[in-house]
Amino acid sequence: MVDFKPKITLELKGTQQLIMTPQLREAISLLQLNNIELAGYLENELAENPFLEKDEQSPEGDHDDDAPAPASDDDGDDMAKNFEDNAFDTGSDWASVGKGGSISFDDENDNAFTERMSEKKTLRTHLLEQLTIMTDLPAERMIGALLIDRIDEAGYLRESTEILAQQLGCPVDRIDTLLTRMKKFDPSGVFASDLSECLALQLAERDRLDPAMQACLANLQKVADGDLKGLARVCGVELDDVADMIREIRELNPKPSAPFDHSIAQTALPDVLMRPIPKTLGGGWKVELNNETLPRVLVNQEYANIVMNAAVNATDKQKNIAKGDKQYLNDRMASANWLVRALDQRAQTILRVASEIIERQDGFFLFGVEFLKPLTLRDIAEVVGVHESTVSRVTMNKFIGTPRGLFELKYFFDSGVGSGSGTELAAEAIKAKIKIMIDNETLDSVLSDDDIAEKLKAENIDIARRTVAKYREAAGLGSSADRRRRKRNKAALDG
Repeated sequence: MVDFKPKITLELKGTQQLIMTPQLREAISLLQLNNIELAGYLENELAENPFLEKDEQSPEGDHDDDAPAPASDDDGDDMAKNFEDNAFDTGSDWASVGKGGSISFDDENDNAFTERMSEKKTLRTHLLEQLTIMTDLPAERMIGALLIDRIDEAGYLRESTEILAQQLGCPVDRIDTLLTRMKKFDPSGVFASDLSECLALQLAERDRLDPAMQACLANLQKVADGDLKGLARVCGVELDDVADMIREIRELNPKPSAPFDHSIAQTALPDVLMRPIPKTLGGGWKVELNNETLPRVLVNQEYANIVMNAAVNATDKQKNIAKGDKQYLNDRMASANWLVRALDQRAQTILRVASEIIERQDGFFLFGVEFLKPLTLRDIAEVVGVHESTVSRVTMNKFIGTPRGLFELKYFFDSGVGSGSGTELAAEAIKAKIKIMIDNETLDSVLSDDDIAEKLKAENIDIARRTVAKYREAAGLGSSADRRRRKRNKAALDG
């Protein structure tokens, strides 16, 4: 019989594990907050920490640690005429105390602090969710986000599509087409240009927008005046029908945003600002944090010195009584110093990420949506020297004010296709090029998908015929046979 005896050995193994301290977790969460959310958090800290105070002075000084994204065309000079010319600001003057220590934002398990930040669903969030479901095209989401941010407190879009098209550098009909689809969003009536259209959208949803009702909506003043006979005449119906129509109109909601908070229908506020610098001053873009929406905090050293000196000069009896208070004050001082350093690190990280996005998407800012380039979180993370999760936090729910309007930073990320020159073009830019080619067709020069692919290859854009067909269909453009037939019919009617 074989006697098996257990063999006992001692073995040492080395493993690496990131220990999430409360301060590290909080630093990561601070990066995820936008300016408005962070302002609320800082107000609480100012109330609880006696060594913190709000800095009422506006930041001054220039910093050369981060260079502005270079602009490669004279168009920047034209844009710069509409903006004041200030130096590039990295925001590093947020640090009012020494920078000792290290703060890293690169961890993905950081829900504890953000879960304490209560979030109420807003009209903007409600509409953006529907936009995300409606389209996965980055350019359409960018345009749609701009439309959402331009609605007023009642839920109306008062600004003309011509102005919006000029800002984005895209055709008016493209915005009109997208807006038509977005007018079907919930709540019904949102994005209307006026009261009449708002009511019309709600009636159309109920399948009640007949010619008589349209005539009634075109004469709302008569409804307000109670002119039933006048309404019966212009609508071509009996008095009893007019009374029913008015009753139905009064059941509608003239303010689609009413179920939501009054404030959430206002235009979103930018966390970051960018402005073109004239070429006479070096060109490029000035990038800065929007300090108007974010208070700056610093350590009140004068008050700290008074308190600490009082503790040192206290009698033995007073020292025994105030022992616990001294520990509390030491903790508060350490917390205040840490918070100021964390805010400085947050500011610099956001600005580095935003500056790199601006440099990569320089074509969009200069020439329009057709020149939107593909961009991934990894592209930015590798240049800035942070983790992809950090870039994700920086770009989520943070807005940048640009010469072309207000955009969420995440909308500048897109996938693309390769070009013969080794660069990539965003899928949306390819679709824009295809649309331009088709718009310029004549009856004798209708292009097949193969023809379009060959023309793109001539521009060093390597794309397959099947991809052209997919992009063309996604843009709502018919096949070459359909387009030729429509042009032939139109020519016959015109002739």
